[in-house]
Amino acid sequence: MHVRDAIEPLLRLRDSTGRTVEELQKHDSSDDKLRRSLRVAKRLDVSTAGEAAQTSEDIEQIVRDAKKRFRDTLPKGYLNEEEFRLYERLYGPPLRETTPEDVGIPEHSDMGRADPDGEGILLRELDGGEFEEVSYEVAKQSVEDGESVENFVVAKEPGYIDLVAQSDRERIALEQLQKEYDSSTRAQEEAAYEPEELEENDSLINDMEGETSWAAGDYPAAYQPISTGEVRRFHPHTIEGRFHDSPVEILLPQERLVKPLQSLLGRTHLDHVKTAAESAFGGRGLPTSPVTPFGLRNGHMGGIGLPPNTKHMTEIEADAFLAAYVPGAYASTMATLREVRKRAGGDWIQSRLRNNGPGLSVLDAGTGGAGLVAWEQILQAEWDLLAEKGEVEGEKIPGKSTVVVSSDRLRGRLKTFLHNTTFLPRLPDYVHSGTMKSGQHLDSGGEPQKRKSYDIIIASHLFLKEKQDHYRQAILNNLWTLLNPDGGVLIVTEKAHPRGFEAVAHVRDTLLKQFLLPQSGESPMEAKDFNPAYHRELEAGRILAPCTTHGACPMYPTPGKSKGRKDYCHFGQRFVRPSFYSKLLGNESHTRGEVEFSYVAIQKGVQKSERQDSKKITEDAFNGYEKAEETPDMQTLPRIILPPIKRKGHVTLDTCTPEGRLERWTVPKSFSKVAYHDARKSRWGDLWALGAKTRVPRSARTGSGVDTEKQRSIEAKKAQRSAAREGLGTDWQVKTRAARGNSRTRRQEELIRQIMEEQHDDDKEIDREVDEELAGLNREAEGEGRFKDRGA
Repeated sequence: MHVRDAIEPLLRLRDSTGRTVEELQKHDSSDDKLRRSLRVAKRLDVSTAGEAAQTSEDIEQIVRDAKKRFRDTLPKGYLNEEEFRLYERLYGPPLRETTPEDVGIPEHSDMGRADPDGEGILLRELDGGEFEEVSYEVAKQSVEDGESVENFVVAKEPGYIDLVAQSDRERIALEQLQKEYDSSTRAQEEAAYEPEELEENDSLINDMEGETSWAAGDYPAAYQPISTGEVRRFHPHTIEGRFHDSPVEILLPQERLVKPLQSLLGRTHLDHVKTAAESAFGGRGLPTSPVTPFGLRNGHMGGIGLPPNTKHMTEIEADAFLAAYVPGAYASTMATLREVRKRAGGDWIQSRLRNNGPGLSVLDAGTGGAGLVAWEQILQAEWDLLAEKGEVEGEKIPGKSTVVVSSDRLRGRLKTFLHNTTFLPRLPDYVHSGTMKSGQHLDSGGEPQKRKSYDIIIASHLFLKEKQDHYRQAILNNLWTLLNPDGGVLIVTEKAHPRGFEAVAHVRDTLLKQFLLPQSGESPMEAKDFNPAYHRELEAGRILAPCTTHGACPMYPTPGKSKGRKDYCHFGQRFVRPSFYSKLLGNESHTRGEVEFSYVAIQKGVQKSERQDSKKITEDAFNGYEKAEETPDMQTLPRIILPPIKRKGHVTLDTCTPEGRLERWTVPKSFSKVAYHDARKSRWGDLWALGAKTRVPRSARTGSGVDTEKQRSIEAKKAQRSAAREGLGTDWQVKTRAARGNSRTRRQEELIRQIMEEQHDDDKEIDREVDEELAGLNREAEGEGRFKDRGA
């Protein structure tokens, strides 16, 4: 009995299969149970809470996982002595101890966290591996006698640590970093409400005389940040100029997009959808979809493999479009719409919604419905703000939505979750259509039909697929006629590679030269010289994003294609992959995706009130608005076009200035501690308002010349003439590239020529020997015939 009592705790230990000893003993006899318990106890290390002894392979795997998770840092006490020795032998000593910022905890601190008021949003795991947002309230459990116990949450849903932690050891380390971050954030938030104590303890503000404090009570009225932590840590101009919101990753809306797509894709086995998607979007990794994998960016500079205006789609192709195209298109469109809303101002949308206004009409031409879902999220946020003020009532948001989808099968799928939406098989063409009047058409009325116009047109992946410039010009003319002349916004998006950037830059260059008035408002042509048959009447307009200059693009000095282009304007947006999208890419465990794109947003009918000197504007931005009393115009600030280069003591920012030049601005710690702090936290795509200490020009690597069909034909003719001058007469020799000196190609050509000549000589020698042998045989045969005749 004493032995059985001693091994009783061992019955609850778990074997390597995850089952307890008790579960393994269901069908054993009493003696077998005792022997099994002793064997398991001997195999398991009871002193370490049941962890099995580590082998060399286990230690190596733990070290590699630590390097993968924490990069060049390491949490304190994460590895034991043996593991740390292997870590140093493989990677060297860690740079420093891991901080919460190293593992992305500040960016994801709001995932699955409770709200202090008793309400919050958690993520609930679904059957397909997705997560949905669930609102909950802290409940109190009451007993019969009326006494209440401690508050408890009904269900604990997974947060950021639950999603990224791959082992219990990682979970413990991440939870400890989360606690450190929570404690520091809580201390900062408490200090934000005590301005006197803040000024004594804050090293960034205390070291500078006359520094403006932007605590919660002194924050400018134009800026209303989300959390007091951001008020405490960042300058308000830095927050206003951000391209990405917090968190950086975009979470696709579950109810409006992810769940409907899962329901539609659930009718077909995902392996068949994956095969169809790889066939339609360029093979493994889907390089011709909106999201291009990093390793497949070179060599895939075409357009979208299966655009939504494809007339004929099979059933499986329609499913492949929904699975492979929509997630990336939603992320890129959401990023551009969010930036347009910031730069155009909230009143641009709210003025059309107040007092039961007409709302805004949007045309989705290229995203296959993903742009409409993204626009709904922007519109819902503005509607909620007006509802809080009491300026609107009800839940129905006014407005019209239209999407261009050519395939009947794809249209039938989109109708299941895009409600109150008009579907068009193609873009309306008002450029080549006549006036519909009575007399010309019997079915028409007496008045001309009113032409449709849209407040927002999302033109995604429409221009790159057109090879000729005049085709792109026709599409642009058509889109411009569809745009509302009173503040309509046109957003053009293409894939992030040199050809995609050139398509967007061509649209921008054409609009500035042929469609828009200069920002001064003065027409470059006199009225007497204007001929409507040859000239277009210029209209007011401005570029909202990403450019802050209305001059020529510094990365597109010469129109057309360029060979060897290295620098091109593009931006990125991270998003959380749905499970079906991760399965298409072949990596179900990887839930983070990133889409890169080039875009330009133009607003029609809005002009700047006064002419501005771009050189002076750039000088003012270089001096910085850190201590300025007035709020700067965000359209007069440089934009960060590449990820910041962070070094010890200074940060280098590659910017595109309002003057239309590429420059490198350096922000050292000696310039301003606030500017230095914000520069280290800045991201690719942000507008920079805090100035810099030094600036140097940066040349754009735009390639070598224009790469057009005409240019290639000219170069081919030059090569043929050069080959003819060298005496190359055969077709094979003329078509080869002209040799340059003793190059490798020239040596190969000479070797091939020698081999062919030697083979030709050998053939001649063999023919000669055969002919001689045949002649000898014939002579012998003739001699034998004459001898027989004499004998007869």
